[in-house]
Amino acid sequence: MKIKVYNQAAVAVKDLELSEKIFGLKPNNELLHQAMVAQQANSRQVLAHTKDRSEVSGGGKKPWKQKGTGRARAGSSRSPIWIGGGVTFGPTKDRNFKKKINQKMKQKAFLMVLSDKVATESLVVLDNLQFKEYKTKTFNALLTAVEKKILNTDRRDILVVNDSQDEMTKYSARNLTGVKIINLENINLLDLLNHKNLLLTESIVKTISDRYLKKEKTN
Repeated sequence: MKIKVYNQAAVAVKDLELSEKIFGLKPNNELLHQAMVAQQANSRQVLAHTKDRSEVSGGGKKPWKQKGTGRARAGSSRSPIWIGGGVTFGPTKDRNFKKKINQKMKQKAFLMVLSDKVATESLVVLDNLQFKEYKTKTFNALLTAVEKKILNTDRRDILVVNDSQDEMTKYSARNLTGVKIINLENINLLDLLNHKNLLLTESIVKTISDRYLKKEKTN
């Protein structure tokens, strides 16, 4: 399997050989859904929390004596039936939304999405992604050339993966609408699914191939 490598002017400069084991997998919708739900659940924060009767303030003293007042018995103002008392069945911070998924299943789902990007011609590989200065205008011109000459689209929806040490690309793209830029160490299934197009450099493609081919050999 081969894919064209382009320069920053969106002109093809050479072909790059891709491994079928990494970029030629057939999608499995059930596995993709399971991996997506697991990632969303594991990144979910528990924000809602209500206090039970052991957490609310006050209530140390019995409000009135047990008998002789004509009123109902009351042992503490922390009681859930009192205003300002604890909540009986409210949401708490102890809830756990995490879901387990096997590492091999997670990796395979990730590679399926990469394979789908290749199959739908939504993957663009550049020979490099380096700039001499922090310039949003320069990065925007690059993306415009890619969209018109390679992707044939006017709607910008692209995920850019760059080297973790390259801050110039990151800061040149952060103000552009329809663009998300992450480094290779943070690449994940949800970002790939949430963006129609994917932009990688040749070095990153080789790094991904080497990493997952090595894992396959060890397994």
